[in-house]
Amino acid sequence: MGEWKDCTIGDIGTVVGGATPSTKKTEYYENGNISWITPKDLSNFTGRFITYGSRNITEVGLKNCSAQLMPRHTILFTSRAPIGYVAIADREVCTNQGFKSVIPNENTDYLFLYYLLKYNKDNIENMGSGTTFKEVSGNTMKNIGVRIPASYEEQKAIGSVLDTLDRKIEENARINKNLAA
Repeated sequence: MGEWKDCTIGDIGTVVGGATPSTKKTEYYENGNISWITPKDLSNFTGRFITYGSRNITEVGLKNCSAQLMPRHTILFTSRAPIGYVAIADREVCTNQGFKSVIPNENTDYLFLYYLLKYNKDNIENMGSGTTFKEVSGNTMKNIGVRIPASYEEQKAIGSVLDTLDRKIEENARINKNLAA
């Protein structure tokens, strides 16, 4: 095992919040082709890679709110109601304001980052604040301390091993579901 280093989430990726276009304007949603993910979309989501939510938005909707299109392999992390649902964008997506997603830097493996955020879910949740419901701010998310392998290759190796295990678990679940049907 190689050298590990202490850093923050902001050191290994760009933290991005989401937004909701006005729901009063049908032109922001009708016939939209931009994936727009909400925490509700992840509430019963059992996979790791997400492509679409229950609704899409239009280009006009995207331009009229502060949401931004994030690249494939962005790690989506719900930051409120509840904190800690995690998924990997399997295409360009945007999210509502219930997320503090992380776009991995070029020297950060996206699979390693996914597992890192899952592993730190409880720690991140404990940093939330608020009276009605807890929320993690973008600034808090950026400044959360983590320990990671210094080498990209080691991050990739760890992510790959965990990915292989999860793929086997997912395949077993599919087989069991088919056997039960």
